[in-house]
Amino acid sequence: MGDLIADGSTTTNMDNTVQEYNIGGAELDKPNDGNGETWYDFPDSPIYLQYYKTIPELNRSIAAFTTYVTGKGVTTDARTKVLLERLTGWGEDSFQSIMRNLVISKKIFGDAFAEIIKDDSGRIINIKPLYTGDMRVVVDKKGIIVRYEQRTSSDNNDNIKFKTQDILHLSNDRIGNEIHGTSVIEACKWVIDARNEAMADERKIKHRDLAMGVLEVDSDDSAQIAKITAQYQNAVDKGEVLVLPKDLADIKDNNVTPKDRLEWIRYLEGFFYQAVGIPKVIANSADFTEAGSKVGYLTFEPVYTAEQTELEMDLWNQLAIRVKFKRPPSLHGVVSEDEQKNTGQVGIQPNEVQAQAGRVE
Repeated sequence: MGDLIADGSTTTNMDNTVQEYNIGGAELDKPNDGNGETWYDFPDSPIYLQYYKTIPELNRSIAAFTTYVTGKGVTTDARTKVLLERLTGWGEDSFQSIMRNLVISKKIFGDAFAEIIKDDSGRIINIKPLYTGDMRVVVDKKGIIVRYEQRTSSDNNDNIKFKTQDILHLSNDRIGNEIHGTSVIEACKWVIDARNEAMADERKIKHRDLAMGVLEVDSDDSAQIAKITAQYQNAVDKGEVLVLPKDLADIKDNNVTPKDRLEWIRYLEGFFYQAVGIPKVIANSADFTEAGSKVGYLTFEPVYTAEQTELEMDLWNQLAIRVKFKRPPSLHGVVSEDEQKNTGQVGIQPNEVQAQAGRVE
């Protein structure tokens, strides 16, 4: 047995192998400091649109959020009601469907646009939603919007130009002096990709369930190994059992259980709803306790209420249209009352909510 000498100890050096996580830095898309104009063209619009159209949990989350914001309609005075009832968008729209379209676009792309169509006397006769990917926001050197453009070709001279008063513009989570909003997809793109990669892997594993593991061949003959490999693959593809002489080959487990893979997918799913900022209970009511559902809904109320308030202010500031979007039923009083009746329900205490039906209209 060798001598144990303390002076002979050493340490590993993992500085070059284990990298620290570094997110790097970011800059705002802001106006140029010099003279002239600056514009932004929403280059990621096709990517974000594809995510919305193909990722079901993203699609349903944004759609559910928008339903809470616009789904119950509006209250307004009689004169404004007549005006709103005449709006047809692309010809088959209503005011409610126009607003729904714009809120969805705002969340997907970061900004939403609609052309304001007026008669000869300057009265609004229609609001027509536009595709964000075709739009350009143009600002002066101070960062003030001077016009909008609808890009029709690669030649900027052919762009359709709009005055600021001819476009309804909604912006999502604009930061600092940036000249556009922020898509909700930007922050959750990684987790969407990770979850769909995991689901694609799991689908492949399920399809090739018999082939998962390590095939040990009792031979070092490359030709023999290649022959058994081809036979094994052919049997798996056909869903048949491969029969070989005893002790010639053996399949060993890879020690990765279905539970491990499914837990990863479930974790990413929960992470997605945190990243997109919409409680899972809003988009998917399955597998929730009553208390958990109430808590999720309660925390969501200020979110959709803030969106409704912002939309009301945008319509007033840009169109001089005064409306109030109807609020969905509140659970403030219900949760407080249930806590007092059910001592086993401890998600929220009575003193943590106001015993009233949400925001006063």
